[in-house]
Amino acid sequence: MTAITTTTQVIRGSRRTAALVLLSFVHFMLVLDDSVVNVALATVRDDLGFGTAGLAWVVNAYFLTFGALLLPGGRAADLLGRRAVFVVGVSLFGAASLACGLAQEPWQLVTGRFLQGTGAALASPAAMSMITLMYPGEGERAKAMGVWGGVAALGGTTGLVVSGVLTDLLSWRWAFFINVPIAVGALLLAPRLLPGGRPAHRPRIDVPGALLGTGALLALVNGLLRTAEAGWDPQTAVSLLLALVLGAAFLAVEARTAEPLVPLAFLAVRVRAVAYGTSLLFTAAFFALTFLIMLHLQNVMGYSPLKAGMAYLPYAAGVLTGVWLSARTVARFGVRPPLVVSFVVSAIGMLMLSRVSEGDGYAAAVLPGVIVVSVASGLGFPALAIAAVTDTTERDAGLGSALLSSVQQIGGAVGIAALVSLAASQGDPVHGSGDAATDGFALAMVVAAGFMTLGAVVIATLMPGRAPTEGQPDGTVEATTSAATSPDADG
Repeated sequence: MTAITTTTQVIRGSRRTAALVLLSFVHFMLVLDDSVVNVALATVRDDLGFGTAGLAWVVNAYFLTFGALLLPGGRAADLLGRRAVFVVGVSLFGAASLACGLAQEPWQLVTGRFLQGTGAALASPAAMSMITLMYPGEGERAKAMGVWGGVAALGGTTGLVVSGVLTDLLSWRWAFFINVPIAVGALLLAPRLLPGGRPAHRPRIDVPGALLGTGALLALVNGLLRTAEAGWDPQTAVSLLLALVLGAAFLAVEARTAEPLVPLAFLAVRVRAVAYGTSLLFTAAFFALTFLIMLHLQNVMGYSPLKAGMAYLPYAAGVLTGVWLSARTVARFGVRPPLVVSFVVSAIGMLMLSRVSEGDGYAAAVLPGVIVVSVASGLGFPALAIAAVTDTTERDAGLGSALLSSVQQIGGAVGIAALVSLAASQGDPVHGSGDAATDGFALAMVVAAGFMTLGAVVIATLMPGRAPTEGQPDGTVEATTSAATSPDADG
C-alpha cells in the first residue's frame, strides 16, 4: 500500500482558489456557446447566405460534438493527464472561435462550430475533474461545486443575453471573438495554476467502447435535434434507432472488457445514478424554459434582442442567490434536501410562468416566475454536480465529470426537442405571436413543471440522505492505490 501525491496535495491556498476561478471561467465560456448564437441567427443567415436547413447546424454542430465526445474526452483526461487534455481542448476551442468569427461562407462557420464542440468536450470534463480532486472534503467541495454549478447555470442562461447585446451593439461575429482572449488567458495561466502529472498506471484505451459510445451519443443527440427541427420523419427515427442499437452494443462490450471506457460498476453507486437521471430532467426543463422565455419576450411582448437580454438579467441574480444557498445547505444537510427543494420550487415557478397571458406586463407577470425558477436553478445545479462526482478518485474523476456533462447536453436536446415541439403544437413559438404562441408557452411550462415534480419524487425516494465524505477537510487526500501520479511530469 503506497501513499501517493495527488492534485489536491499539490494545489493549496490562494493558488487553489485561483485555479478554481480559472477553470470556472473557462467552463462559463464553454456552456455559453451552447446558446450564444441563437438570437443572432437571423443576422447570420442574411450575412452569410444560409438556407433554412443549413442555419440549424450553426447551433446543432456545437451541441452535437460537445455532447457526443464528452465520454472519450473525460476518459482521456483520466488516462493522459487532466491539464494536458484541458490545454489541448482550450487551444482548439479558441482557434475554432476565431475561425467562426472570421467565417465568410456557411461551411466555414459550421466547420468552426464542430471544432468548438470538440474542444469543449476535451476541456470541460478535464476542468471539472480537477476541481473535484482539488476539493475532496464534503464542505469545501460543496462550496467549490457551488461556484462551478452556478457558472454552468449562468452560462446556460446568459448566452441569449450576450447574443442579443452583441448583435445589437456590434456584430454577431463578436459572439465568437470574445472567446479568444479568454482562451489565450487560460492557456497562459494553466501551467502556473493547474496541477500537472500523469497517472503511472496507464491502461489500454477501450477503442471499441469509445467508438460505440460516441456513435450512440452522436446518433441520439442528432435524432433529438432533428425532432425539434423536422419532427418525427424517417431520418429522425433511423437516428434514434441507431442510437438504441449502438447503446446496447456499447453496454455489451463494456461488460466484457477488462478496462472499459465506462465501468458498469461506476454507474451502480446510487447517489451518482440518481444524479445523472435527474440531471436529465433538470436540464431538459431549464434549456427549454430559457429558449421559450426569450422567444416570448421578443415575439409576444415585442422586445428587441437587446431589451430581451436586459430583461433576462434578474435571472442571473437569482442564480447567484441560489448558488450561495446551495453551498451552505449541501454542507449542512447533504445533497438530497436542497435538491428536493430545488426541484419542487422550480416546478412552482414554471407553473407561475404558465399563467402569463398576452396582455400581461413583464414586472407583474413574467418577473416573479423568473426569480423563483432562477433561485431554484442556482440551488440545484451545484448539488447535482456534487452528487454526480461522489466518491470519484484519481482514476475516474474525469469519467464522472464527463457523464454528468453528457447527460446535461442530452437533457438540453431532449428539452428543446420535446417542449419546443409541444409549444409549436399550439402555435409557432419561433415566429408566432398572440394567443396561440402564449398557449404553446403555457403548455410547455406545465410539462416542464411535471419533469421537475418527477425529479423531486425520484430524489426523495431513491437518493441516499447524505453523500459520502471524500478526503479530509484541510484539502489533502490520503490514497492507497497503485494509480500514482508523477509530480514532475507535465500533464
